[in-house]
Amino acid sequence: MNQAETIDGKAIAARITDALVGKCAAYKNAVGAPPCLAVVLVGDDPASAVYVRNKGKTAKKIGFQSIQETLPGDASERDVVDIVDKLNADKTVNGILVQLPLPQQVDEDKIIELVDPEKDVDGFHPINVGRLGAGALEKALIPCTPAGSVLLAKEALGDLTGRHAVIIGRSNIVGKPAAQLFLAENCTVTIAHSRTRDLPALARDADILVAAVGRPEMVKGDWVKPGACVIDVGINRVDAPEKGAGKTKLVGDVDFAAASKIAGFITPVPGGVGPMTIAMLMQNTLTAAMRQNGVTLD
Repeated sequence: MNQAETIDGKAIAARITDALVGKCAAYKNAVGAPPCLAVVLVGDDPASAVYVRNKGKTAKKIGFQSIQETLPGDASERDVVDIVDKLNADKTVNGILVQLPLPQQVDEDKIIELVDPEKDVDGFHPINVGRLGAGALEKALIPCTPAGSVLLAKEALGDLTGRHAVIIGRSNIVGKPAAQLFLAENCTVTIAHSRTRDLPALARDADILVAAVGRPEMVKGDWVKPGACVIDVGINRVDAPEKGAGKTKLVGDVDFAAASKIAGFITPVPGGVGPMTIAMLMQNTLTAAMRQNGVTLD
């Protein structure tokens, strides 16, 4: 039985960020200052803190200026609004990322809509969502996880024209934008979700199967079409008694061991989509800076 080729998201992301080093230097020569990414962190969620730290480290490695605005978990919505307003008005800040989730006293939709869409490097603002939906990718800032997922599929398969992409999950952050991006690659796209009838049969029809539901190892090996490309967006922490009492491990939304015996290509967790998300955030930051300052780079 064949074993699927593992798609090394870490290596592909490193290739993208390495290329951004030279582009950042060229941008700095043209403008006089590097692109600036501002991250807003509210509260002390451990996972959010790790993500923010990794984003900051990558930004600095590329040569970007990275700033962080940190607020306590009991900060008011007004406090968050004031920070975003300040960053919107600061012409030296090119990209703004508000780390989600926000505490329950803060309206996430309100904050997302408050971010200047030209600085919205997460790609969550309704204007960027609309541009993506209208196919105006050259004007949009595109959500990072879906953008990275499509690049991984292209890395494995090359031209995606005519492929059937099945996306399990209909979130605004991954599922819906991923569908738009695969459509832009001339795929036939199906979005599946918790109410989909006979989900395993639908999944077995996919040339590209994207799992983005947040349920550990939900997608079983017999859901996968032989030779398919499986993109696992899920990051779930589960108990790992084999490592010792109280130990945990990260797994995706796909049963990797079973699926990798049938798929042609598969992303691991960790080391697949995760590193790509940060790489695409950095790409968005440079893109936003270039647009704001009328810079074009060869």
